[in-house]
Amino acid sequence: MRFQPTPLAGAYVIEPEPSEDERGAFMRTFCREEFGVQGLIAEFVQCNVSYNLHKATLRGLHYQKPPHEEGKLVRCTAGAIFDVIVDIRPDSQTYCRWFAAELTQQNRLALYIPPGFAHGFQTLVDHSEVFYQMTEYYRPQSGAGLRWNDPAFGIQWPLPNPSSPGAMPNWRNCNGEWGAQSAADRRERLPGPPCAAPSACARI
Repeated sequence: MRFQPTPLAGAYVIEPEPSEDERGAFMRTFCREEFGVQGLIAEFVQCNVSYNLHKATLRGLHYQKPPHEEGKLVRCTAGAIFDVIVDIRPDSQTYCRWFAAELTQQNRLALYIPPGFAHGFQTLVDHSEVFYQMTEYYRPQSGAGLRWNDPAFGIQWPLPNPSSPGAMPNWRNCNGEWGAQSAADRRERLPGPPCAAPSACARI
């Protein structure tokens, strides 16, 4: 496997190295030893699949609050997605900056997302399926999210009109503007300084 660092420290695009012959191909998609050499978390406790019927479906941006921050290894097993991460680590040099990678059934790339990131994606074709490996168990009480169109991030989604927007949670903006949420939720804030308008990270 090839580990390509992204502009956001700790996040990697991982490219398998297939062995091909007339039958097809064989490739490794995970190796505890190789992940350890890169300093990545190599203990995954849950696996999830997201199946999406329609092109332009948008999910995210999800994260889990402390003490249940989660890392993810994400790949697209059918179709194609525009996979986005946002650095929400308050002490990071790239706090509130984003990065995107196009993951497809054909390119077989994976995105390793360390704890401390929000994550979401938009499908580029119908019938796209996404496979997640998680470093932490799903904890509903710790689940949180950021708005997909928050101007503080300026994420350049490839398809500007997501399908089924009414099904998406009405999460707050990073700059403190809030949607229709409970009074308790409105008292919450991301740790660290306010989000400055970040430069968009390079797209692979």
